Amino acid sequence: MCVSSAAGVCSSSVEQKIYVELNETVPCVRLLNATHQIGCQSSMSGDTGVLHVLETQSDLDWILSSGPHPPYMVIMETAFFNRSVMMRMKNSSRVSGVAVIVSKTGLAQNFSPHTTCPNQNTGVYGSELANCNVTVWNPLGNGLSYEDFSFPVFALKDENQTQVIRKCYEDHNQRVNGSAPHYPLCAMQLFSHMHAVTDTVTCMRRTDLQNRFSINPEVLCDPLSDFNVWTSTRPLNSSAKGHAANESVVIAAARLDGRSFFWEQAPAAEGTVSGIITLLAAIQALYPVTQEAPPPRNIFFTFFQGEAFDYIGSSKMVYDMEKNDFVIDLKNVHSILEIGQVGLHSGRSLWMHSDPVSRKNDSVNEAVSEMMNRMESAAAGLSVSVGHPSFSQPLPPSSLQRFLRAGPIPGLVLADHQKSFSNRYYESMYDDAENLNVTYPPGLTPDEQLVYETDAAKSLAEVATLVARSLYLQAGGENNSLSNITADPKTVAQLLYGFLVQKNNSWFRSLLLSAGPGPPQFYIGLGPRIHGPVHSVTRFVQYILANLTGTVTNLTESQCQNPSELSTENKDLFSYFWVSGPASVNSTGEPFCVRASVRLSEAVSPAFELLEYGSRNYSTWTESRWKSIRARIFLVASRELEVMQTKTQQNC
Repeated sequence: MCVSSAAGVCSSSVEQKIYVELNETVPCVRLLNATHQIGCQSSMSGDTGVLHVLETQSDLDWILSSGPHPPYMVIMETAFFNRSVMMRMKNSSRVSGVAVIVSKTGLAQNFSPHTTCPNQNTGVYGSELANCNVTVWNPLGNGLSYEDFSFPVFALKDENQTQVIRKCYEDHNQRVNGSAPHYPLCAMQLFSHMHAVTDTVTCMRRTDLQNRFSINPEVLCDPLSDFNVWTSTRPLNSSAKGHAANESVVIAAARLDGRSFFWEQAPAAEGTVSGIITLLAAIQALYPVTQEAPPPRNIFFTFFQGEAFDYIGSSKMVYDMEKNDFVIDLKNVHSILEIGQVGLHSGRSLWMHSDPVSRKNDSVNEAVSEMMNRMESAAAGLSVSVGHPSFSQPLPPSSLQRFLRAGPIPGLVLADHQKSFSNRYYESMYDDAENLNVTYPPGLTPDEQLVYETDAAKSLAEVATLVARSLYLQAGGENNSLSNITADPKTVAQLLYGFLVQKNNSWFRSLLLSAGPGPPQFYIGLGPRIHGPVHSVTRFVQYILANLTGTVTNLTESQCQNPSELSTENKDLFSYFWVSGPASVNSTGEPFCVRASVRLSEAVSPAFELLEYGSRNYSTWTESRWKSIRARIFLVASRELEVMQTKTQQNC
C-alpha cells in the first residue's frame, strides 16, 4: 500500500486516495519503422478507467456498449486476448486500457501475434516468390503485434496482485443481478507514455534537430541494436579486415532474438532457443575433433541478433563484409548452414530448405545437392531423418536470405517444418519451455532439474549431432571421424534449463554473476546498454561459447583484462574472459581466465550508419523512449472526482 495525497502535493481540493501500486507489470511499447508506428501508449499523465473483468461475452457487451461507467480499464484472461477482441476495443472510445493476466488458464490452441509472412519486405524474394505467395510460413499469425493502439496494454505477471485486483473488482464493481454497481468504484491507472510518434524517419529527424539546437537535447527513440556473437574452429585475426587469403569458410548460423506483443516477454523457445542450443551443442561436439583432425575449411559459427526485426544482425555482417570491414568477406564464404526452428514438434523429421532462385546457377545447384547428400549421410544411425521440400519452394524467413541478396551462395536452412511453421505460438509469450516440451518430474531440486535429461534434451542432442557431423563433412572432414562427433545430452539439458527456466543456476553462475530469476532476455531492444551485460542472451552465449571452446590459462585477473601487455598472448586472435568458476559446497567459485576465439560484432542496421531512415533495403526499427512505466488501482468516489483527479495530475 502506498498512501499519497493529491491535495498535499498539488495544492488542490482533491481528497486523499489510497493507491495499490502494481509490480511485475510489463507494457506493450511503441516501435517504429520507415513507414509506421506500432505498439501501445498511454496519455502523458496516464490513462484511467473503471475496472471490469472480461470473462464472458456479456462482459464484452457491457464494456463496449451498455456499461454506465465508461471508459473501462479491461482486465482479461488469456482466453480473450486475441485479435478479434483487441480490435473491437481499439475501435471503441469506451476502453481506456487493457491488462492481460498472464497464465495458462484458457490458453488458446494457437496464438501468434506476428504476421503471416515474417520479414517479408527485407528478404531476398521479389515478383512471384514475394509476400509468401508460394508458402505462407506463419498461417496462424494474426498481426496483433503490428497494430497501433492509442491506449496502454499491460501484462500482469504477479498472481498475488492479480488476486488483489479481482478482490477490488468483486467488492466494488461486479454487477448484481445484472444491475450496475454504484460508486465508490475500483479504478486502474496505467502509465506508459511514449515520446516517439509517426515513424522512424520523423523520430530520428526530430532527435537530430534536438541534438543540434537544444541545450538539453532529448532523444525520442533509439535504433534496435545489440551484438552478434561469432567464433571459428581456426582463430581469425580480428585486426585484419576484408578478404582472408587462403581461407575458405563454412558458416553455421542461428538467430539470438525473439519478440512478442509485450516488451521483453519473448521466451522464444521453439522460435529461437531450439536453434541456439542446437548450434552450441554442435560446437561442443565438433571442437575437439576439429583441433585433432582439422578439416581443410574453417567453420565459422555465428549467432545473429535482431533477426525478428528485418534481419538486423545478418544485414550488418553482410554489409561489413561487402565494404571490407569484417575479418572475412563474401568470397571467403564456401557455404552456409542455418539452424532454424528445430523443436521437432511434428515428429522426428527435419527439412533441408534451399533457395530455388540461386539454384538455377548450375554450380550452386550442384553444391547445394552435395550439402544435402552430406547431411543425409550424417543422419545415418541417428533417430532423426532429413528430407527436402520441393525444388520450387522458397526459403522460410532466415538469415541466409540476406547473404543471398549479396550473391549466389550455396546454403541450407534446417527446420522441423516442411512448409508452414509447426510452432503454434511463434513470436508470442507462450512460446515457452512447455511449448518445447521441457518439463520435469515433480520433486526435483533446481540443481537436479539443471542436469535432468528431458525428452526435449535428448531430441535436440540428436539434432546437434546431425548438425555437427554435417558441418564436419561440409568443411572437408573425413567420414571415419564422424563416430567421434556426438553432442552431449547433459549439456543440452543444462542449456535448456538455463535459457528457458532459470538463468540463475550453478552452471551459469560459474560463468557470469547471478542476473536474477527467470530466463535471459531474447528481445533485442537496445541491447546490453539497457539490459546490462548479465541480462541479455548475447552475453550468456558469448561466455558459454568461451567455456565450450576456450582454454583455461594461469593469467591473473589484471593480465586477463589486459592481455595485450603480455608478449605471450595474442589479442588479435583471442578474447580473454575472467569467469567466476564453479562453486563448491562450502565456498564460492575460484575465478580464472579463459582464452577463446569468441568475438562480438555490432548488430545495428546499416540504415542508421548510412542515415537512411526510410531505407527499403535495411531494417529501420527503432524503439520509443519513455519516462515512466507504472500501474496502480484505487477507489474513485464519483465520476466528477475521477475527472478532477485526472486534471490535477495533468497540472502537476
